[in-house]
Amino acid sequence: MKKFTVGLTGGIGSGKTTISDLFQELGVEIIDADVIAREIVEPKTPALNAIVDHFGKSILTTDNRLDRAQLRTIIFSSPDEKAWLNALLHPLIRLAIQQKIDLSIGNYCILSAPLLIENQLNKLSDHVLVVDVTEETQLKRTLQRDSSNQKEVAAIISSQISRIERQQAADDIINNESTDLNSLAEAVAKLHIKFESLSTK
Repeated sequence: MKKFTVGLTGGIGSGKTTISDLFQELGVEIIDADVIAREIVEPKTPALNAIVDHFGKSILTTDNRLDRAQLRTIIFSSPDEKAWLNALLHPLIRLAIQQKIDLSIGNYCILSAPLLIENQLNKLSDHVLVVDVTEETQLKRTLQRDSSNQKEVAAIISSQISRIERQQAADDIINNESTDLNSLAEAVAKLHIKFESLSTK
């Protein structure tokens, strides 16, 4: 029987991790696309070997790990290199996600992915939950959290689909403008009941 899967997404700085943590506290298994994307380029993996063959050994850090900051700079400035990298990694990521969904326990699982819709990972989901905030809030929170500068964060926001497009793709939306954890926990608890019900239909 196919596992009921909720795709969780939101723009950078929207608070996806806060929401996924609240679901996890309720016993829901979280499959994190970002974690999987890191795992498939660990040292000695075929994907990392292919990246080194393509970009050269300078793409590695001193401990032979992928230099993510350098790679991000390259792909943001070159659409061709971004396309090459996506063609390599996306099929591997999708395969690993599907395997984790198949092995997950509980009535439903959550696939957390910042680019759920952009990378068509919503096709692996039965239901899409969007964490929604304004672009101003995205920028403010990301600058507080990361060492990125405003130009870099703005570039990341503009590379993702628009807030309206994300809302249109959603089956449910959590507004995360507030930092009130209690109200967020209540919203998550209600959705948990809904998803448990949907998963058993």
